[in-house]
Order: sequence, then structure tokens, then C-alpha cells
Amino acid sequence: MTTPQTLGNLELLVLLAVLRLGEGAYAVAVRDAIAERTQSDPSRGAVSVTLDRLDRKGLLQSRLGEPTAERGGKAKRLYTLAAPGRLALRATLEGTQAMLQGLPPEAALMVRQ
Repeated sequence: MTTPQTLGNLELLVLLAVLRLGEGAYAVAVRDAIAERTQSDPSRGAVSVTLDRLDRKGLLQSRLGEPTAERGGKAKRLYTLAAPGRLALRATLEGTQAMLQGLPPEAALMVRQ
């Protein structure tokens, strides 16, 4: 059995945002969810490139939604988490938790602030 891949920081945030948004996950909503929850400001381009890369890797699945008038008749590309994406997400979060366990109290306080 192969070991699930671990994720970079933006990949992790993108997968978590897609999971949080459910069926309504598209590039702008993913970017907004990340910005709102992390008080960071990832560029739309960085999020779009990451979504595309995760889709090509098979960690996400994408489909075109219905065309909307607000987008001039263009359809949004909607994303959902694929099974390999769930495995990668779990592996990354478990690795992070393992690194946090057993930190000295002063280091643990720095992480929680």
C-alpha cells in the first residue's frame, strides 16, 4: 500500500475550504473562505492554480456548474474532495498533530496563541 501524500500549506487550506464549502466550492468561494478564516489574503491566481493542480493529482474532482447570468453566461468550475484528497488531508493533519504532541509547555503556548 502506498503512503498518502502530504500537503503543502496552501494545498491544505484549499482542501479544507473545499470540504467546508461542500457542493458550492468554486475558486472565489474557496479563496474567500481561506481569507476569512486565516486572516490571510491568498491571490485568486494562487488558489486557482492550486485547485487545478489538486484536480490533476486526483485529490479533487471538478465539474462545470450551470451557466449564470451574473457571470455573463459562463459556468463556474465546482470542486469536491476525492477519496485520495481525504487520505492526503488526514495524513497531513495527523503528521501535524504528531509534531505538536509532547512540545514543551512554552513552545505549546506559542503555537496556541
